[in-house]
Amino acid sequence: MSRFNRGLRACALALLTVIAATAANAGNFAGVGRSATEKEVAAWDIDVRPDFKGLPKGSGSVTKGMAVWDARCASCHGSFGESNEVFTPIIGGTKADDIKTGRVAALAGNSQPQRTTLMKLSTVSTLWDYINRSMPWNEPKSLSVEEVYAVTAYILNMGEIVADDFVLSDQNIGAVQARLPNRNGMSTKHGLWDLRGKPDVRSKACMKDCPAPATISSSLPASAHGAHGNLAEQNRSFGPVRGMPLVAAGVAAVAPAKPAGAAASPPSAVAGGALKLAQQYACVACHGVANRLVGPGFNEVAAKYKGDANAENRLLEKMRQGGAGAWGQVPMPPQGHVPEADLRALVQWILKPGS
Repeated sequence: MSRFNRGLRACALALLTVIAATAANAGNFAGVGRSATEKEVAAWDIDVRPDFKGLPKGSGSVTKGMAVWDARCASCHGSFGESNEVFTPIIGGTKADDIKTGRVAALAGNSQPQRTTLMKLSTVSTLWDYINRSMPWNEPKSLSVEEVYAVTAYILNMGEIVADDFVLSDQNIGAVQARLPNRNGMSTKHGLWDLRGKPDVRSKACMKDCPAPATISSSLPASAHGAHGNLAEQNRSFGPVRGMPLVAAGVAAVAPAKPAGAAASPPSAVAGGALKLAQQYACVACHGVANRLVGPGFNEVAAKYKGDANAENRLLEKMRQGGAGAWGQVPMPPQGHVPEADLRALVQWILKPGS
């Protein structure tokens, strides 16, 4: 058994001990705490298992999913789930033969440049559950049950797993599972699945004079490291990220070409509090400081509104209400959850480079 699993089991036993002790002593602490109600338990118990236990009743069509996708998902994942700017691609790398076999051939042959979600997904329940509890990432749990079914159906349709007129529901999701390209690709012969199975790791526990961990470095030539600017600035500010901190590592990033008349990037961006706000509210997931990502770079915004006396109020309203069309068809989600003082600080920083 791996050290991880031994620790996991120890934690579970400790928790059971605490629960048992609490139950035994409940009468000794009158007025302290209470049992959770059924509704409170249900509010936390939202997971959907591979056998679809926990899946709520409902349905959603591919057509409905397309509308929800364009409004809530495409800005980060691309119109066809192919985006590789903010998040890695969802669609791609699967073929009709994979649907027949249940194993994605590209996984074994490494013929796909990057592994997509549909290449790795082994249970439809995982996709449904993740969308339900985590998406959109800037406003999780804001989708209705119908919208979650619909978006799931649309993703499956883009992967050519279900037809254009398909309606996904709790009644037919099992049949869809039988068409998932990598449904037979899940391994259960490891310790995380069975504590009596094969250990998850093979390293020996080291408590003294341990060797230094291996250094992981990019395989790209040094001349190509900064080809897309400073990747560290382009990542969202929480969770796993892609790319390396080029500036921190002492590698000069290659500055992208700027449109004529564009303002310079704010010199205070590295150390300023406004950038911290932009990271805190995930603005930098879609906007680079000095270059365009999903939406315009902050330098482009400053250049566009230069000389506009009402620019601050215009931008504040755009950030509060959201919208689309000013910089292309990618929608800007409303940022009503951001406090007014923080919104104003961000707008002033964007409009006045160096402030």
